[in-house]
Amino acid sequence: MENKNAIQVNHLTKMYKLYDKPSDRLKDALGLTKKKLYREHYALHDVNFDIHEGECVGIIGTNGSGKSTILKIITGVLTPTEGEVKVNGRISALLELGAGFNMEYSGLENVYLNGTMIGFSKEEIDARLDDILEFADIGDFIHQPVKTYSSGMFVRLAFAVAINIDPEILVVDEALSVGDVFFQSKCYHKFEEFKKQGKTILFVSHDLSSVSKYCDRVILLNKGRKLDEGSPKQMVDLYKQLLVGQNPVKQQEENAEKSSDDRKKGNFQSNPNMLEYGNRMAEITDFDVLDDKGMRSNTIEKGSSFKIRMKVRFNETIQEPIMAYTFKNIKGTEITGTNTMFEKIHVERSDKNDVCTVTFTQEMNLQGGEYLLSFGCTGYKDGDFTVFHRLYDACNITVVSAKNTVGFFDMNSRVEIQCED
Repeated sequence: MENKNAIQVNHLTKMYKLYDKPSDRLKDALGLTKKKLYREHYALHDVNFDIHEGECVGIIGTNGSGKSTILKIITGVLTPTEGEVKVNGRISALLELGAGFNMEYSGLENVYLNGTMIGFSKEEIDARLDDILEFADIGDFIHQPVKTYSSGMFVRLAFAVAINIDPEILVVDEALSVGDVFFQSKCYHKFEEFKKQGKTILFVSHDLSSVSKYCDRVILLNKGRKLDEGSPKQMVDLYKQLLVGQNPVKQQEENAEKSSDDRKKGNFQSNPNMLEYGNRMAEITDFDVLDDKGMRSNTIEKGSSFKIRMKVRFNETIQEPIMAYTFKNIKGTEITGTNTMFEKIHVERSDKNDVCTVTFTQEMNLQGGEYLLSFGCTGYKDGDFTVFHRLYDACNITVVSAKNTVGFFDMNSRVEIQCED
C-alpha cells in the first residue's frame, strides 16, 4: 500500500532583496527607478521533498542553510517566492520562542489565544486545558504575563500547547533545546507516543544524537539547496563533512580518483583560541582525531572505535616524558582521560630534536553530546614534576549517539529478564 503524503514541497524558492540603504528600498517599492537597486539572496532554491504520514523526518544543515525558512513556509508564517507546499492534516508548530504569543498576556490567556488561532472553540480548549497545564508544569506562573517568563518556562508552555491540540503533523524547530534535560526527556517521550499513533513529525535540530535516534529519514540542506536525503547515519556522515568545510557531493564525485591514503586525510578543526602554556622543553606540534573509517574528524559515533593522535617535538633531552589527553564537558568538568604513564607505555628517553607521535586507540563510550579535548606533555626535570606543553580545549568533539543512558558514560549493560508465572 502506497504511503500518503502529509507534506509535499515542490520547487520551493525563497528570495530576499538586500538593499544597501533604506532609500533604495523605498525607490524600488514605489517604482521610481528601472535600475536594479538590490542584491538577490536565496534562502531556499528549488527545494523538493515529500514527507509521508507517520514519518519522523529531520532536517539538518549548517547555519544559513534554510532550515528555519522552510519550516516557516510549511507552517504559513512565510510565503515562498516560487514553488508550493501542500499540507494534508492539522499542523501544529513550535518554532522561534515568542511566535504566536502576546507578551503582555498571561500564560493562560496565551493558551486560549493560540488555540483560537488554530481553530479551536473555547469549549475544545477547556477540554484540553488540564493536559496542557500538567505538561507545561509552570505552576502559578500560568497567571503571570509571559514577558516575565524565563526562556525555559516559555518553551515549556509553547510545547505543551503545540502537542495537546491533537495535531496530525507536529513541526519542531531548535526552540526545544532551551528546556532543561528533564523537560526535553518528557518531550521526546511524547515524540515516541506520536510516532506510535501514526502522526507525522518534522524535526529541525543541531542535536545529531536526537536526529539519529528519533528520525526515520533525514533531509540535508546547504546554502538553501537540498544536497541529499536518506537514512540518519548517511546524512549525518555528509553533514560532518560540511562542518569541516568539505563539499560532500563534490567529494563523492572525486572519490574514485583519489588514492586510499588521500581519502583518509579528511579535515579536522582545532580551536584557534586554545589556551597553551609550559616551558616548551617539549612542544605538541600537531594533533588530530580519527573516526572508525580512519578519517580525521571532530565527530565520533558512540560505540565506535576511534584514535587520538598527538605529535611531540623535544627541544631538550627529557627522561620519561608523559603524553596525555583529557575530555571535558562544555561546562569545563573533566570527564575522562589517560596518559602514557597510566597505560604503562614508557618512553625511556627522548633526545633533543626527536619527534614522537603517540596514538591512543579506544572505544567511544561517552554519551552523545559536545566535549572539549585537551592535550599535554609533562614529565620530571631534576626530580620536579614539570609541564613542558599543554593545550587546553584544543578542539571540540561531537559524540553522535542513537542511545543515551544516565550520566557521562554508557556502561554497555547486557540485560536479561526472566519472568515467572
